[in-house]
Amino acid sequence: MTDSKMTENRSSSYKNDKEQVDALKQDSNINNMKEEKNIEKQDSDVKPIEREKKQLKGNKIEKEQSKDDLSTKILKDLYKKKVDLEKEIKNLEYKKGKLTKEIGETFNGQTEDIAKQVKGFQVYLTGALQNLSQSVEKLELVSQPIIVKPSPLDGKETLSNEPEKINVPALADTFKPDEEIIRKCFASFIEQPDFYAEPWKLRRSLDSSDIEILEDWFFNMGGRGALESKGSRQKNVLVTAGLISILGELYGDQFQTLILASQPERLGEWRRILQDSLGLTREDFGPNSGIMLFERAEGVIERADRLEENDEIPLIIVDASERSLDIPIIQFPLWLAFAGTDNELYNDLEMY
Repeated sequence: MTDSKMTENRSSSYKNDKEQVDALKQDSNINNMKEEKNIEKQDSDVKPIEREKKQLKGNKIEKEQSKDDLSTKILKDLYKKKVDLEKEIKNLEYKKGKLTKEIGETFNGQTEDIAKQVKGFQVYLTGALQNLSQSVEKLELVSQPIIVKPSPLDGKETLSNEPEKINVPALADTFKPDEEIIRKCFASFIEQPDFYAEPWKLRRSLDSSDIEILEDWFFNMGGRGALESKGSRQKNVLVTAGLISILGELYGDQFQTLILASQPERLGEWRRILQDSLGLTREDFGPNSGIMLFERAEGVIERADRLEENDEIPLIIVDASERSLDIPIIQFPLWLAFAGTDNELYNDLEMY
């Protein structure tokens, strides 16, 4: 009995243990299934997020690739434009060099030769005019008889006649008929200045050296020639004012004074001193007035020709700063050129 009970007890305990084991296995299986479900659920939740991340990453990569492609394309276009510009610049530089070479071979060489020729001719002409002026001053012109021979067609009566002589007055005798009036003006110039004299009358006084210059110009040169400068433009203008006053007495409104000086400042000085010396205004300087100012000899010559065409007399005055004298000027009946010294010319250039 005792053994059978013990056996029963053992079998019942074994059975209980087995049931406990089966219960534990069942619980573990249930737990495993729950865990697997949780894992599957987690996997199902994670997969859409990873897909979105992958999709965003792919879009980002595509955008970066498109940006890279666009940048590459822009760089290619810029590089192409750079190459084209470099080619164009090289082409232009080549053309520039070619033109520079052609100009250097043709234009510069020719102009340099022409400039040398003109300069040489200018130097030659200046020297020739100076020599001519000096020679004219030294000449003593006298009247030369002109013999008119009889014509063979006149017959025997004309052959018996003596040759006819025609006396041509010397250049120095041009103002001989008006010598009394001129010397009367000289005498008035030496007296005290008349600051209230009428316009075109000399309002300043001259010294004996100025009178000698005017006397030489009227009675030895016949109203045309060059005189040595008085040393300054102011003194030369004062002598010219006396000359204009005398010619006004002789010719009235039938003459006009043309003054040549190559700088506006010099002409301005001439105008101011003449205004003060002759009692003039600005209206007296102009095309329709008594005095005209010129910077170039061409204008003086053209105006003098027009005056002669209208039966008027031009008086041409050349400033001491002019280094040369145009030949057409010395062909007019009345002209006076002041010959400046080297020191005077140098000081005048430094001043202006």
